[in-house]
Amino acid sequence: MIAIIAEKPSVGMDIARVVGADTRNDGYCSGNGYMVTWALGHLVSLAMPDTYGYTKTAAEDLPMLPDTFRLVSRQVRTDRGMVTDIAASKQLKVIESVFKRCDSIIVATDAGREGELIFRWIYDFLGCTKPFRRLWISSLTDEAIRKGLEELKDGSEYDSLYAAADSRAKADWLVGMNASRALAIVSGSSNNSIGRVQTPTLAMICRRYRENRSFVSTPYWQLHVTLNGGTSHRRFFHPATFDDRQKAEAAYRSLSPDSSATVTKVERRKTLQQPPLLYDLTALQKDCNVHLDLPAAKTLDIAQSLYEKKLISYPRTGSRYIPHDVMACVPGLLERIMAMPGFATSAGILDFARLNTRSVDDRKVTDHHALITTGIAPEGLSEAEEAVYTLIAGRMLEAFAPCCEKEMQLMECRLEGMDFRSKGSTVVSPGWRGIFGRKEDREDDEPETDEGTAVFAEGDTVPVSGFGLAQKNTVPRPLYTEATLLAAMETCGREIADEQAREAVKELGIGTPATRAAIITTLFKRDYIARSGKSIVPTEKGLHIYEAVKDMLVADVSLTGSWEKTLLQIERHTLSPDTFMVSITDYTRKATREILNLSLPAAAARTFTCPKCKTGHIIVREKSARCDNKGCGLTVYRRFLNKELTDQHLEQLFSSGSTRLIKGFKGKKGVAFDASVTFDAGFTLTLSFPKNGNGRKRK
Repeated sequence: MIAIIAEKPSVGMDIARVVGADTRNDGYCSGNGYMVTWALGHLVSLAMPDTYGYTKTAAEDLPMLPDTFRLVSRQVRTDRGMVTDIAASKQLKVIESVFKRCDSIIVATDAGREGELIFRWIYDFLGCTKPFRRLWISSLTDEAIRKGLEELKDGSEYDSLYAAADSRAKADWLVGMNASRALAIVSGSSNNSIGRVQTPTLAMICRRYRENRSFVSTPYWQLHVTLNGGTSHRRFFHPATFDDRQKAEAAYRSLSPDSSATVTKVERRKTLQQPPLLYDLTALQKDCNVHLDLPAAKTLDIAQSLYEKKLISYPRTGSRYIPHDVMACVPGLLERIMAMPGFATSAGILDFARLNTRSVDDRKVTDHHALITTGIAPEGLSEAEEAVYTLIAGRMLEAFAPCCEKEMQLMECRLEGMDFRSKGSTVVSPGWRGIFGRKEDREDDEPETDEGTAVFAEGDTVPVSGFGLAQKNTVPRPLYTEATLLAAMETCGREIADEQAREAVKELGIGTPATRAAIITTLFKRDYIARSGKSIVPTEKGLHIYEAVKDMLVADVSLTGSWEKTLLQIERHTLSPDTFMVSITDYTRKATREILNLSLPAAAARTFTCPKCKTGHIIVREKSARCDNKGCGLTVYRRFLNKELTDQHLEQLFSSGSTRLIKGFKGKKGVAFDASVTFDAGFTLTLSFPKNGNGRKRK
């Protein structure tokens, strides 16, 4: 008997159907010589500090450096603290039973760093010693599953992938647990956290915010002339701007309406704008934020759903390329995409005899190739799923379509001893840009305003039909949106001063495509950042944390980025995990010491007048908020259903009696819905649904 373990029940049942294990049992399927079971995500995790005897938050206990990390069944936070997740414990017993009854194991968790970690921790936690092989596939179609089962790899070939994942998890535990406890000690508040990637990301947001808000705009002036070409005109700009108003006005006064300009240069040439590469996860998240206003975490959830529905390839990829063998399937996939109603007009754009192969490069494919469709027709998708699928399908058409052909025009003239220039381009053949026809695809050399179409020849003397002096003002770099923050996390190395550190981060940035969305979500949950329209801004709490740690190791983006490269070296067998963990341990000691040496005033507990007794005050703490009037007894726990009430939620609740709409509650059957949290007549928390029905359960 052979055991197969998948990452989720839906994937496990798909695999069970393919292998003929068609008898459904509680937590597994069996038949045809197979027992197929599944995890429920991370069923096993690293133990919390109290398991090692660190039961109180005290400076003398820091840093916490366990000799050996222990694995425990997944824990969940409740009003009583962290307790064992009953569902996780039950499924672990099922997996243990399946493993004991089988001779060998096929690992079918997601083919990536986290998927490998999920299985290995279960395997170690259960003390299993059965041999295992790896199913490594990039899509969940029946064909891909069958082919993958024919090409199973020995499990040991992925030991380095597991080592990188395990090292990353332990590093995050060491840095996060110690830094957060140290900050709690010096600030007097335990409702904070600091992390290896989380804090440098917060630092990036806060620095940009500070820079934007402290920016002092300065004026500058730009001089232009308009030359008359008979039935048309063309505007020319002086190539240098004026920072001094008097010099600008003097230049303007030197021009006169009856003067003529001599054309000194005319250049026209064809240019090509290459199509974009296929999506990796980060590129998809950026476009979904820009075009669909979807948060990065929501995009990942939708992409995972499309993957599990067999409609797209593995979404947690960091590659934007496909290998040549996958390219052989692309023409058929493109034909299916063009049969979709929204892409019917694309038939005249693609040339199947000469498809663009810019996204085809075996050397640039990592564990998984770029995101592509599978050819299965989408059915029954939600509005959001359909929108994301359309972006992925459309990107495939764009990536393999011809270049956009443009004609670049450069003309220069001389007038009153000054040079003027007209530069721009016009689209001759849109090529890939005809797929979506977006304004965002325009390049900088395509003017947004009408600068005229007149054409002149070198040596022409052309009368001036008008001239002007425009005052403009410098503007700050914009605040981050979720899309630009993802891009900054991906390419943050460009702003690092140290050349060696900049090179170390350049390839990877901070975080990984699979974890960046979770990092941003954590910052929102901690009330460190908030949304202002599409922009991301730090909260007062976030700025407080940033000011406290901005010059410390824990906020050093270059160091964090270099660790991402180190983890990749572990994956590639070029660095020992022990070497990495020694550096992390040393870093943890230094970072903890830095934070403990901070001199911060104790954070005052936030208080509100008790809405129940009207005389006591509500004191907000880490896990709950309570009235200090002993005769009242009003208590609100932060954990409500599957949600953690933030400081903002509590402030709204105690000041107005209700929170704003909170998204993503889940009922007993796992159905998601949106609602506000409010008090009932007896001051017990209850849910309130908006009258327009937007809070109703979502299928």
